[in-house]
Amino acid sequence: MRIISLNANGIRAAARKGFFDWLSEQDADVVCIQETKAQVHQLTDPVFHPEGYHCYYHDAQRPGYSGTALYCRIQPDTVHPGIGWDVMDVEGRWLRADFGSLSVISLYLQSGSSKEERQQIKFRSMDYLEEYLRSLSGDGRDYLICGDWNIAHRKIDLKNWRGNQKNSGFLPEERAWMSELFGDWGWVDAFRSVDPREEQYTWWSNRGRAWDNNTGWRIDYQVATPGVGKAARSASIYKDQRFSDHAPLIMDYDFAIEPGGTAA
Repeated sequence: MRIISLNANGIRAAARKGFFDWLSEQDADVVCIQETKAQVHQLTDPVFHPEGYHCYYHDAQRPGYSGTALYCRIQPDTVHPGIGWDVMDVEGRWLRADFGSLSVISLYLQSGSSKEERQQIKFRSMDYLEEYLRSLSGDGRDYLICGDWNIAHRKIDLKNWRGNQKNSGFLPEERAWMSELFGDWGWVDAFRSVDPREEQYTWWSNRGRAWDNNTGWRIDYQVATPGVGKAARSASIYKDQRFSDHAPLIMDYDFAIEPGGTAA
C-alpha cells in the first residue's frame, strides 16, 4: 500500500508546477492533500480528478483557504467530510475515507504562526483532538492520519531548533502533545519507524534561502495505529521538483486495501 501526503499550498498552483504529471507515475493507492485553497466548483478541469482515482474534496467555507482532499484508487465504503466540530470543519481540515476496517484521513492542523488568536485556536484543536484520537485508537479499527500537523516533534525535526523554541510549531506544549500522541495515546510516527536520520524535512520557509540551505521542518506526518504503523516498510520525501513549500511524503506499507473495500 503506497500512501502520499502533500500540503499543496494551493492545488491549482501545484497543478501548474507539474504535481499531477508527477503523481500519475507514483502508483499511489491513496493521496492525501491539504491546503487545497479552492472550492470544488473551481476544480472542473479533469486534471483535478486524475484518471484511476475516486476524488473527494472537503472545502473551507472561506474561499481560497485551507481545505483537504483524498484521491483513492479503490472506492471507499464511506467518506466522512469533517470531524463533527465546527472549529475544524468550517475550514475543511479533516477528510476521512473508510475501506473495510481501515480508515485513511487527510488532516490539516491549524498553524499558530500568523497571530496569537490562531495559536489559541490551534491549542483548542489540540485539546479536542486529544480526546478524539484517544477514542479512535481504542475502537478496534486501523487508522492512518496523513497530513500537515504544523508541529515539529523533536530537535531532530527542524534545522534551527534552538532559535525556534518560542515559536509556533515548536513550542514546549506542542512538542509535549506530540510525545503523548506517540506515547500513551497509542499512535505511531510511521516515518520515524523506518527512517531515524537527521535533516529529513518536509517544509521550508519561502524567506531567505531556506530551501537552498535545507533549513527545514518536518511537520508533515503519517500517523498510524500500531497495526498499520508496524507495517511501514519505506519512506521518502520527494525533493527533485517543487510543487509547494512542502514536499510530498511517500510511504509504503505491507498492508493492502483489497477490492470491495476490505483491508488486510
